[in-house]
Amino acid sequence: MYLGIDIGTSSVKTVLIDEAGEVAGSSTADLPISRPKPLWSEQNPSDWWTATNMAVAGLSVDLRHRVRAIGLSGQMHGATLLDSAGAPLRPAILWNDGRSFRECAALEEAEEAFISLGGNRVMPGFTAPKLEWVRRHEPEIFDQVKTVLLPKDYVRLRMTTEFASDMSDSSGTLWMDVAEREWSGELLAATGLDISHMPKLYEGHEVTGRLRQEAAEAWGMERVPVVAGGGDNAAGAAGVGVIDEGEALMSLGTSGVIFVAGNTYRSNPASAAHAFCHALPDRWHLMSVMLSAASCLDWACKLTGFADAGELIAAAERSGQVGCQETFLPYLSGERTPHNNPHAQGVLFGLTHDSGPAQIAQAVLEGVAFGMAQGLEALTAADVDVSAISVIGGGSRSLYWGRVLSAALKRPLIYREGAAAGPAYGAARLARYGHQGGDIDDIFKAPRALDIVEPRDLDIETLNTKITRSASLYEALAGQFNGGT
Repeated sequence: MYLGIDIGTSSVKTVLIDEAGEVAGSSTADLPISRPKPLWSEQNPSDWWTATNMAVAGLSVDLRHRVRAIGLSGQMHGATLLDSAGAPLRPAILWNDGRSFRECAALEEAEEAFISLGGNRVMPGFTAPKLEWVRRHEPEIFDQVKTVLLPKDYVRLRMTTEFASDMSDSSGTLWMDVAEREWSGELLAATGLDISHMPKLYEGHEVTGRLRQEAAEAWGMERVPVVAGGGDNAAGAAGVGVIDEGEALMSLGTSGVIFVAGNTYRSNPASAAHAFCHALPDRWHLMSVMLSAASCLDWACKLTGFADAGELIAAAERSGQVGCQETFLPYLSGERTPHNNPHAQGVLFGLTHDSGPAQIAQAVLEGVAFGMAQGLEALTAADVDVSAISVIGGGSRSLYWGRVLSAALKRPLIYREGAAAGPAYGAARLARYGHQGGDIDDIFKAPRALDIVEPRDLDIETLNTKITRSASLYEALAGQFNGGT
């Protein structure tokens, strides 16, 4: 057995796979999020460790005893600041935290290498500007920082006592020379740090340490090896076999991602696309990110009274109104690709007396789909060719939403076996590869396709006009979003 652990934003997920790569068990434990001020989003690192123990405990004792290696994945960009004893100095600042927008502008102006070496715009979601914010606003904390870890790597520290990370997750800090797959002293210095503050870098399948004795006993395992793993999207890509040039996935979780694998490094910072290392050697990827995707459905449920996202989607499908008159801008947490605007806000536009819960549900599904389409445009502008897209994450359970998304993206969507397991499944695959080796194309082959949603011509025609209207609405309102400069 091989165990994958994904430190997500809303929960920790665990997945067990057998020697053939088939899912044998899974478990989930929820995580709280703190938003103490506007634009802020934080979690306590101790909550990650507590939830990890709960999620592992939810797996079969017999299967846990047979685990031979563990892989990790997790939410990217989170700034976990540790003192000389390895203890957190403050709550971790998360990927969807927008407080460092002023620091972003200052860093880009002061250090051009963030784009030339890092390959990315400096955005509030990334780790480097978070540390610059702490240096400016919490200097007493910054002066005590000994090590900066990403969320999954803090859990690794608790598991193994090792300070380690992988190439894909670390790319999202903005402190890496992404093309060369190594830390950049030049970029670290721009935020008052150096390489001594960073964990050792590994490829995703490489062993970073072994499960410490206390954790092994608590989990009912031997002191098995723990491989580096990957950032959540790179691990998710490994899970659905998106590892070679032009292969693509769409992740519909708290955030929304389109991820295109490549065998060479390429970037498109002008469109706020993300250029990162993949979790496998000599591979990279381009990625678009919208900060609120499936989380928009959870928000809409609270607004409309639907019990859950499944009920909301079913109501939209029953309404039979693809291309409804209502328009939704899905910027509940600001936005990255392509707008790079932490102050962007959600908008419901075009409401009338006839606008009910089902119409709002449809508008939300379409609004997220339009955001994903804009993200795909940012990637194809970097000369990548995407013919079909595999779907992972909680949103992968709905074929009706798939119909809307495929029309907006003008691409077929492939729904694969185990897709809802997402990054945890990919992390388990990386553990399997690191432990038993083998042919990389065999270990990471795409799971069986369960459904393929082809875009319908009438849906494309109907939504084309609305996509343009949605983009115009954002442009008209961008100057009105609160937040200043």
